[in-house]
Amino acid sequence: MVRKAGHTVTTRRGALVRTGATALVLAVAGSSCTPAGSGRTPDAPTTASTASPRAQEYDPSRFAPQVVTHARQAGVNARLLMAILYNEAYKPHDPAWERAWQRSKPDAAFGIANMHRAAFDQTKRGRDFADRDWHELPDDRDLAIKAAAWYLHDLDAQLPARRSGSLSRDELLALGYNTGAGNMRAFARGTAPGPQAQSYLDRLHNNWATAQQALQRN
Repeated sequence: MVRKAGHTVTTRRGALVRTGATALVLAVAGSSCTPAGSGRTPDAPTTASTASPRAQEYDPSRFAPQVVTHARQAGVNARLLMAILYNEAYKPHDPAWERAWQRSKPDAAFGIANMHRAAFDQTKRGRDFADRDWHELPDDRDLAIKAAAWYLHDLDAQLPARRSGSLSRDELLALGYNTGAGNMRAFARGTAPGPQAQSYLDRLHNNWATAQQALQRN
């Protein structure tokens, strides 16, 4: 998800419901405080029964080779990047579905790493994908992974040299991806994560072993 440092936005969760042969109604509920500038915003989770066949087939482990390649190039932990992809697999990653949802919610995230436009545009500057557009993320999963890896790289550069508290570097980077660089720095100084940030961290812990297994299989 994407945010601007020093500001907060409401994170939403919802459900995708069919209301006819071709119409979809998206209901949104729940909130959390997250500053703009992070990699993703929980948009509209849905059940497998309402997702397209392509969305139902989505498995982050299929992209382990790309995760390893881009994590190495960006100098970040491949296991962290893979675990984040699992964290972000809560909604259908089908290009048509993402674009339909984005039309009703213009600030929605795109791609399998759930990146918002501001974060993507900020991250691509001066890099070999600087000429790429955020709207390409739903269709180009390699680009989505590359952008997420470099966003983590940029977050890492913003961590304070001296940190307080028990959170590891990877945990802080995951929280930065979820809540933005400003909150990440606050957590690094010892501020306790709020309920939504802690939920994201708990999911990261739950996905940690799965991420490692996915990398080992590939």
